[in-house]
Amino acid sequence: MYCKPGQTEALAALQSKRLLALLQAARATPFYGRLLQGRDLNALPLQALPVLSKTMLMQQFDQFVADPQLTLAGLQAFCRDPQRVGERYLGRYTVWESSGSSGQSGIYVQDPAAMAVYENLEATRRQSPRPWLRLWDPLYLSERFAFVGAVEGHFASHVSVQRLRQTQAWMTHQWRSFSILQPTPELLSQLNAFAPSIIATYPTAALLLAQAFERGELRCRPQEIWTGGETLTAPMRDRIESAFGCALRNSYGASEFLPIAWECAQGQLHVNADWVLLEPVDAAMQPVAAGQASHSTLLTNLANHVQPLIRFDLGDSITLSVQACACGSQLPVVEVRGRRDDMLNLPGRDGHSISLLPLALTTVLEDGAGLFDFQLQQLQPLPDAGLRLSLGAGADHSATARARYRRVLRDFIRSQGGADGPISVCVGEPRPLGRSGKHKRVLAAP
Repeated sequence: MYCKPGQTEALAALQSKRLLALLQAARATPFYGRLLQGRDLNALPLQALPVLSKTMLMQQFDQFVADPQLTLAGLQAFCRDPQRVGERYLGRYTVWESSGSSGQSGIYVQDPAAMAVYENLEATRRQSPRPWLRLWDPLYLSERFAFVGAVEGHFASHVSVQRLRQTQAWMTHQWRSFSILQPTPELLSQLNAFAPSIIATYPTAALLLAQAFERGELRCRPQEIWTGGETLTAPMRDRIESAFGCALRNSYGASEFLPIAWECAQGQLHVNADWVLLEPVDAAMQPVAAGQASHSTLLTNLANHVQPLIRFDLGDSITLSVQACACGSQLPVVEVRGRRDDMLNLPGRDGHSISLLPLALTTVLEDGAGLFDFQLQQLQPLPDAGLRLSLGAGADHSATARARYRRVLRDFIRSQGGADGPISVCVGEPRPLGRSGKHKRVLAAP
């Protein structure tokens, strides 16, 4: 029933077995306990269960966890403390938060079994572009690993790096996280000093680093680039690989299930379908056929039993391939459209332009201004480049809030070396859809 073209019967049987175990564990939560009471789980179709949204999950958080010690208030307090990134909550659970790209932030609790699954998938299925090196160094002992991303919160990738640094002493100096929110010259200086052999980051950030390398501002030359978190286009890949002269490996993950898909040597993304179920659906939440782009995607995490995520609406557009991959893997191939925001090029105070990463801008507005429902648009290309911040219905529209949004945005642009420019804040402006069917939140000048 869950087997897609190219999958084996053995994989479908494994999915069914693990889904049954998940549903049995879900009975310990108040929500699914009521929903599944008296039902034969062996005969229950997955599609008979309701779609779960992030809003529903967060508004009724305590109804969706199997451990009553896990409360939303307690977890929010934990996530407010940056010194506790990577620390086990209650001595047992790994916790991370999402950035709120769909207008609602989320908190996700992983039990030890789920973390073991994620780590095993990363260790055994992520394919290195230097396989000969992995033969004698499978644990990456000789590598210097840099994660460049959002590190000002309990975000999944940053938490993962910190967990490794805390549990493996040798990684303290070999694996580091670098903030994309700091001024670009400072970021480049830090990377030059660290000299990473592997850089893991978002596609737009990798492109920014590639451009800095071409200008001679980034002097370290990584041997591998790992990307994820945003849509990677073919031109972006070509530019990054050409600049650094090394191979790039892309992945697809989410806060709801970190290693959803890995990229093989053929450049195809393979879903870890033995541990995660993906349902491509249309706008009415009805299934779409393989080979067709979905409006959204429902995810079921088969590994995590403490916070069961069943038919969770990711909001990403995907296409499941009807063709088997030439690499020989029987795991299904997926094309991810997702959400792709734009990099903004704005005038700098020194007469040169500056580049601002979309994830940095969204994180600043979310964390610094408490704004999630918005769209930031550059109205004109350089040299004018005024900005318009459009507020959605879920945002605070008061004059005080608008002043805060403008101040936080202007302060960040200044910190990056940008010149002061006009920033208008308005309500109810039309918000164009991206290719994924989701609202793009950062748009460059037309």
